[in-house]
Amino acid sequence: MTTTAPAPTSAGDPVTTLFASRSVTEHVLRGLLGLALVVAALWQASAHPAALLLLVPAVVAWRGCPTCWALGLAATVSRGRTPACTDGSCRS
Repeated sequence: MTTTAPAPTSAGDPVTTLFASRSVTEHVLRGLLGLALVVAALWQASAHPAALLLLVPAVVAWRGCPTCWALGLAATVSRGRTPACTDGSCRS
């Protein structure tokens, strides 16, 4: 009885589909937007507590926490640089 490797799925790498952007520039701009929103929220929080609501669009811009953004940056940079997988085995 022989076993065969499962065929690659069309969905691709879940990290790339969830966190990566179309370009590094787009990804960095989303990171800067999120950072600006967090700074503005914390700067205005003492005078206007409702300013903390700016944290919500920051999380949306980062697609999660700052670590998620960094993971997406790595996935965006590495897109197209990873070796192709054929027959269920990846070779460099």
